[in-house]
Amino acid sequence: MFTGIVEAKGRVVSIEDGKVARRVAITAPILEGLALGASLAVDGVCLTAVEVEGAEVAVDIVPETLRRTNLGRLKVGDEVNLERPLRADGRFDGHVVQGHVDGVGRVKTLRREDGAVTLTVEVPPELLPYIVEKGSITVDGVSLTVSAVTDTDFSVALVPHTLKVTTLGLRKPGDAVNLEVDILAKYVEKLLKAGQ
Repeated sequence: MFTGIVEAKGRVVSIEDGKVARRVAITAPILEGLALGASLAVDGVCLTAVEVEGAEVAVDIVPETLRRTNLGRLKVGDEVNLERPLRADGRFDGHVVQGHVDGVGRVKTLRREDGAVTLTVEVPPELLPYIVEKGSITVDGVSLTVSAVTDTDFSVALVPHTLKVTTLGLRKPGDAVNLEVDILAKYVEKLLKAGQ
């Protein structure tokens, strides 16, 4: 389980297509000492460390994950948001994030006005029922609070710290972003349907 509090930006250092999966190597100081087989959220996608050497880790991305996320767009040199799983004795910030991407949205706008930054994302229609104003959403692995919702998109405010420690400030209109809606909304929906 993750919290959507990005620990660091990593950099993609190599990409290699194999018979079964695409192997992507990423480097970042927080990866030093990461255990082989450990989980790692990369742009909000829970992946497994298959090679670890110093501050560099390799993960395998299977075709199913490439189809359901934006990780297929990665190129050598790209920055990615990284988060290690929550430790049982750790502080719980953000919200419950599984690293199971629900869909890919498209950046509509990244507006900068008087020091404030608002990111607006177009959403696949099937995800809109789970997105509510003042609720939580994960965008590329970043836990955010929804500031507005329409029939086609949602907006979030990005504080200076988020812009500094994540890749969201680099996003441009048309960019694909990984979205994970709040798991609690999905459970509530299932329970309500079961009671009908």
